[in-house]
Amino acid sequence: MKGRLCGILGIKTEKDFRAISKKIGISTERLKYFNNNEIFPSGSDLQKILEYANVNEIELKLTLGLVDREILSKIANHAKEISSILDLPKASQSKKPKMVFSTDLGELYEGDCLSLLKSLDDSSVDVVFADPPFNLDKFYLSGMDDNLNQSEYLNWCEQWLTESVRVLKDGGSLFLWNLPKWNSYLSNFLNSKLLFRHWIAVDIKFSLPIQGKLYPSHYSLMYYCKGPKPNTFKPDRFSMDVCKICFGDIKDYGGYKDKMNPKGINATDVWLDIPPVRHKKYKKRIEANELSIKLLDRIIEMSSKPGDIIFDPFGGSGTTYVVAEMKKRKWIGVELGPTEGIIGRFHLIHEELDYLNQFRENYNTLFPSRIKAKRKKLGLWTDDTFHSFNGTQLELVGA
Repeated sequence: MKGRLCGILGIKTEKDFRAISKKIGISTERLKYFNNNEIFPSGSDLQKILEYANVNEIELKLTLGLVDREILSKIANHAKEISSILDLPKASQSKKPKMVFSTDLGELYEGDCLSLLKSLDDSSVDVVFADPPFNLDKFYLSGMDDNLNQSEYLNWCEQWLTESVRVLKDGGSLFLWNLPKWNSYLSNFLNSKLLFRHWIAVDIKFSLPIQGKLYPSHYSLMYYCKGPKPNTFKPDRFSMDVCKICFGDIKDYGGYKDKMNPKGINATDVWLDIPPVRHKKYKKRIEANELSIKLLDRIIEMSSKPGDIIFDPFGGSGTTYVVAEMKKRKWIGVELGPTEGIIGRFHLIHEELDYLNQFRENYNTLFPSRIKAKRKKLGLWTDDTFHSFNGTQLELVGA
């Protein structure tokens, strides 16, 4: 049986679970809840487990790997003694993965991301974007294990995140794309290493509702920077929503129409316009989810400038690399394998560029030209309505 609580209680089989559950006086179902979710028990449950395992509360927390602020304070008071116990030998240097593809701007490697990360110099990349496997027991062509227990998965994530922080330049940005569950754990880890800027909710619905839970309809995108502020922060502005039939306002801006910025509306930390890639015509990766070009375009545009280096430790279908290439950023990528699908996308990059240019036409303007022309024809206001008064240019304030 997996789980640290199982180890403490001496549970190795399902039969052990039933026997020890009876001895302790806690139901098998409840013990499994504590074990599988790594939940620290409380009240009478805690006392029963402490008595059976013959440990005190602090020892149980440490054995379960649950370090709260109380324990951190005690550790800090005995840092010298504890550091001598925890002084582990340095890990041997792993072999750098093989480069399988390159362009004038980027390099793609096939192999383990940690091996590549350890070969990169300190402070050498401007942006890290990471979309790791979500540990949902999915099948991957690489043969990787996507069904780790919680501790194993989080420990693995902390390893490559530590290396990602090391290679990030001062003022660089790190974006972590994952399920809200995992990011709720990993945010605590990253908060001690980088400056938190935003938790961005991206509205992409899963395929089916989950019984007994709210319908999960968003992914979490955490945004951090290394240092007090990012070197680049230039988010796109967006067009105002209008009715597709009558072209009138959907939202009532009241008396603030004259304050609307002609370059568009400020981005928020809730993104409702990122489409899932599901149609086989556009989907490049059959066995797993694929990221939208629109998502990576927004991230790269916001956090970098042409010539900056973008690093993505989980190549997947190669969306990050293709968007970086189209936007004239340098890029470094790695995928456990196979990588033929990523390489194939670069042979059709002109199709991807057409799509990118198409949706970017509607960015950084309050009304795209076609919408503005329709509204003027119908006598509806546009940003031009407030541009001048008696021939005098008015100052426009950001929305």
